[in-house]
Amino acid sequence: MIKKVAILANGGDCSGFNAVIRAIKKTCETNGIECYGYIDGYRGLVNNNYIRLDGSEKASGILTKGGSIIGSSTNAIVFHYKVEHEDGTVTYEDLSDQCVKNVKEAGFDCVFTLGGDSTQKSARDLFLKGINTIGVPKTIDNDVACTDITFGYNTAVHVATEAIDRLHTTAETHDRIMVLEVMGRFAGWIALESAISGGADVALIPEIPYDINKAAEAINKRKENGKRFSVVVVSEGAHPINAEQTTHAAEGIDSKAGISVKFGGEGNRVAKELKELTGLDSRCTILGYMQRGGTPTAYDRVLSTKYGAKAMELAMEGKFGVLTVIKNGKLDYVSLEDVVGENKEIGAVQGGTAESNVRYVTMDDDLVKTARDIGICLGD
Repeated sequence: MIKKVAILANGGDCSGFNAVIRAIKKTCETNGIECYGYIDGYRGLVNNNYIRLDGSEKASGILTKGGSIIGSSTNAIVFHYKVEHEDGTVTYEDLSDQCVKNVKEAGFDCVFTLGGDSTQKSARDLFLKGINTIGVPKTIDNDVACTDITFGYNTAVHVATEAIDRLHTTAETHDRIMVLEVMGRFAGWIALESAISGGADVALIPEIPYDINKAAEAINKRKENGKRFSVVVVSEGAHPINAEQTTHAAEGIDSKAGISVKFGGEGNRVAKELKELTGLDSRCTILGYMQRGGTPTAYDRVLSTKYGAKAMELAMEGKFGVLTVIKNGKLDYVSLEDVVGENKEIGAVQGGTAESNVRYVTMDDDLVKTARDIGICLGD
């Protein structure tokens, strides 16, 4: 019998966090269950810092708000947690046993983990250590395994599409190539879908190493047809056939603690090379954190609410160690074991590894076929 649950939000913020929190909270209130939220994700779990949400004004009126009212943590992996000592030294320690102790002493019957691949990897590992966990798939990159869509993705695509619309008018006015770099480290869902919805001419994604000459050919062909402007969308994780992704060191982050490099800058490389190959002035806009913030779309509000309510239903049914998913358009759930793929080692530093079960864009996906049908160059 579920009496008391807690929620934690982890990873980069995105629209829909609060809608999930609200749905879990309201389902708890409907069923007379206490609902709490850990402050700043896994950091709150380590520090035993949580607040009550059911019946709270703090958790009221949050459906339309972006971000998370209970905060979120990044690079806070409880199995390799950064500990700063009084003498200034830093160590990375396994604090998972402390987390288990905190949850049990608080009397939480279930902890809901709202996050992406790395978040759900830790949720699986904590489940194996005795904490009842239920995951909810969050990431604007849409790359969590076993689900058709993650919350936050639709809003990110909407923002990227609006950016393309605005860049389109500038490109046409000044006879320029306008390059838009969007998020997507390992998967090109945002770039591909926004390119289609925004009428872009070229879309470069991580799954298809690109030949810049192919992109230039497509733009030069438009020039020959009297169109002296083009719009190019580039995933931050895209890369040429003969080079790696453009990355830089993540400041202040040890490789033991989590992701130690940040993607970004590929759009500038593409813009520079296209200018040289086409003779057209070329500019790059990096959309960055604009994709994460702000009001969720109606689609994401509904999706997040469905996910949150389903997660609470699973808890009341005693189904733990699972992830809520959408399969073929219907709510369902899968084991967190399936989500982590071959990344089975308990306490592995992060998700997003070669062994992880990341959801990539496949070449037989409808989006790829549609892009090719309407003449979007994918760089191959």
